[in-house]
Amino acid sequence: MKSHEVLRDVFESCSPKEVAAGMGLSVSLVYKWAEPPTDQGSGALNPLDRVEALMRYTNDQRIIQWLCERVDGFFVKNANVAKSRSYAVVPATNKIVQEFADMLSVIATAALDNSITKGEAEKIRERWEDLKSVTEGFVSCCEHGNFQLITGDARERK
Repeated sequence: MKSHEVLRDVFESCSPKEVAAGMGLSVSLVYKWAEPPTDQGSGALNPLDRVEALMRYTNDQRIIQWLCERVDGFFVKNANVAKSRSYAVVPATNKIVQEFADMLSVIATAALDNSITKGEAEKIRERWEDLKSVTEGFVSCCEHGNFQLITGDARERK
């Protein structure tokens, strides 16, 4: 789905006039966001296109992670599953179990003194984010029957 189509669908349940008023923009600009871009100038580069461009030029997922956190969500990057098939399920399974064990180790170490500091909480969050990515990669590999990529380090996929 293209960005202007997403916005067109969103504007069926949320008035472009309300969006414009809330954001301090002209109603015509907000309406243009929901139009396809053309050579004649119809449509306008919308915020979704701009965020996509920002991600492409910076190649930094902190942007999308921040956006997801602002709406009480989280970002999990999809694994790049190669076309060839590798049925090395056991190493892939071991990898995901090891990632989980690593996260539990960070939690256990932090909780030794029966309290968790801000720094320790940040380390737990980092390991949790790694585990979510590895788990998504594992599920994707299961769907595609290719477990070759999962055996690499999770931090390499970031």
